[in-house]
Amino acid sequence: MIPYPSWLNAGDNSWQLTAATLVGLMSIPALAVLYGGLVQKKWAMNTIMMVFCTFCLTLITWVLWAFKMGFGTPLVHTFLGDPRTILGHAAEQGQANIPLLNGLMPNFRFPNSSLAYFQFVFAAITPILFIGSVIGRISFKVWLVLVPLWITFVYAVNAFLLWGGGYWAGKGALDFSGGYVIHLAAGVSGFTAAAVIGPRLRRDRERAIPNNLLFVAVGAGILWLGWNGFNGGDPYFASHDAAAAVLNTNLATAVAMMTWIIMDMTISAEKKPTFLGGVNGMICGLVGITPAAGYVNGFGAIVIGLACSSIVWVAWYYLPKYVWPFNKVDDALGVVYTHGIAGLFGGLLVGLLADPNMIVYLGLGKNPNVATEGLFYGHPKQLAIQAGAALTIIVWDSVVTFLILMLIKHVFRMKLRLPDEVLEIGDVAVHGEEAYPSDELVSTTAASVADETPAKNEKVPEMATSGSADHT
Repeated sequence: MIPYPSWLNAGDNSWQLTAATLVGLMSIPALAVLYGGLVQKKWAMNTIMMVFCTFCLTLITWVLWAFKMGFGTPLVHTFLGDPRTILGHAAEQGQANIPLLNGLMPNFRFPNSSLAYFQFVFAAITPILFIGSVIGRISFKVWLVLVPLWITFVYAVNAFLLWGGGYWAGKGALDFSGGYVIHLAAGVSGFTAAAVIGPRLRRDRERAIPNNLLFVAVGAGILWLGWNGFNGGDPYFASHDAAAAVLNTNLATAVAMMTWIIMDMTISAEKKPTFLGGVNGMICGLVGITPAAGYVNGFGAIVIGLACSSIVWVAWYYLPKYVWPFNKVDDALGVVYTHGIAGLFGGLLVGLLADPNMIVYLGLGKNPNVATEGLFYGHPKQLAIQAGAALTIIVWDSVVTFLILMLIKHVFRMKLRLPDEVLEIGDVAVHGEEAYPSDELVSTTAASVADETPAKNEKVPEMATSGSADHT
């Protein structure tokens, strides 16, 4: 046994595995308990089941073919990688590399299994995020079919285009950790799926009250700190840029959270600070800084946190009331806002704020040095490049997500939506279990009255009835 091959750096490998584990914790348990606490109590277990099963299905799909589709040799020019397994000993223990990036950046100093697992947890969290758009009506069986297909035909394409050396990577598009590949994709695909599947039951939309704010707090906290691995791991080295990315991530998030809270206190109808509003702002900051974390300096991080939170705050209150199609689609937890819109604007702001002094890849041989710079630093074309990459993600993801759902519905003959009688009951009807069982025998033929009938003289919070029902 050779514990340290000549190409392996123990520090880089340790950080890559640690960062990957932090990102994995963002899915299980962070999003499981965050989403599980945000939904009505009758959907808590269904939400958690979907999160855990998505994590499992993505890993199986990833090692069998999808990792190489996103980070391997080209199959379709600069659009898609060649699907191959990574189960052999050489694929797991050999030196990591992304073929189309060889010579354009320093060689990785960790094994391929570290790279594959790190990229897997990014892939897994993306469909997990858009669970929030379709929860409370999508068929669990349909979701199990949707996830592998979506990872194959949507996520792997996005990853290859921007991270695997594909078309937009070649054009110089910047997406440090997934503002486009993950968050814009989740927002667009979730919104598309919500439109196709249709809304929740009317009384569920009107009574969309979180079942456990303490669980939401736990999930939000793990999500925030897990983001240190999300953005800190993406330089692929335990470097000074990784440290800067972690600091920028936390700075943008702090600014964004306080921005939302202050706007709630000063501009909203009730003029009250709420924890759910603060979580919205927190997520906007995390998402907005994701495409920029290692490309911008601290001033840029502050601007991104302030801008993304403010823009999404306005969108959250305005679009569901007045603008088509947002006023027609039931995006249950508002994923299109906190992830789709925040990811879009975070990526566009990279085109303005990328500081060329943050990352410089020294050219090898006759290759020139490569730096990242935005419009404010003398590269006006970067904003147009960012916009082009975003448009590609929006169009491809919406169209392919729609086609996958049509395939499941018309070819596989599966009903996308649970029957209304099942929607009335929730977890007990779908899974035979519930998050908060009572001592009495639970009947699968009776609706969950507690979720649907307000107590006498009880006021339903305003945000529970304004377009997107829940905060996330």
